[in-house]
Amino acid sequence: MILTPFLAELIGTSFLILLGQGVVSNVNLKKTNGEGQNPWLLITLAWGFSVFIGVFIASNISGAHLNPAVTLGLAIAGKFSWDLVPLYFMAQLIGAMIGSCLSYIAYIDHYKISKDEEVVRGTFCTGPAIRNFKNNFFAETIGTFVLVFCALSIVGPNIIVEGVNIVNFGLGSLDALPIGIVVIVIGMSLGGNTGFAINPARDLGPRLIYSLLPRKNKNPDWKYSWIPVFGPLFGGIVAGAFYSIIS
Repeated sequence: MILTPFLAELIGTSFLILLGQGVVSNVNLKKTNGEGQNPWLLITLAWGFSVFIGVFIASNISGAHLNPAVTLGLAIAGKFSWDLVPLYFMAQLIGAMIGSCLSYIAYIDHYKISKDEEVVRGTFCTGPAIRNFKNNFFAETIGTFVLVFCALSIVGPNIIVEGVNIVNFGLGSLDALPIGIVVIVIGMSLGGNTGFAINPARDLGPRLIYSLLPRKNKNPDWKYSWIPVFGPLFGGIVAGAFYSIIS
């Protein structure tokens, strides 16, 4: 059934965001046991392992894209059915919002006593170290290019959805760890400028949740929000096109 990969993408993305946002909350919010504990190393490692877990959960059902940029890149490269692109986008965004809600609930007492709104927003979504939209966009593009090109290079088994003609596309279970490692390396090498969103759903879903919170001084920073959405999407398009040319 076509809803099966939808649910797999939703659940896998929920786990990804729950654990990824969770580590940022753990090292940045007030009075957590992880507050101030070498945050960048913990964040990059935990995000990588969060990707590993999300991919492992969904891989044999949906191919575990968990990321609109990956879905788009695979479609551009002819590795995924265009018919399913909107369905996957929707599942990934909803999953990201669910995971963000769960992470917020897990740390709700710490959110209540954390007053620095930039820090609080940073647990939900990304922001630039130096605000330069042109360079920020390029940083997100190149980071996502690396992610999607690597994903295409280790594309796994055929996954058939009833009633839909799908070409080989997914990330098999054994490929979950390499993808997690790719995310860790991207974070450590290319993440210091924008926080390596490299996933439109990862940033937009939690940013929407943050904008709905009952916080007096909240600032979702919508002026910047298009960067971690369209930068990764463009990176996915370039990666898919480049892979098609050389393969």
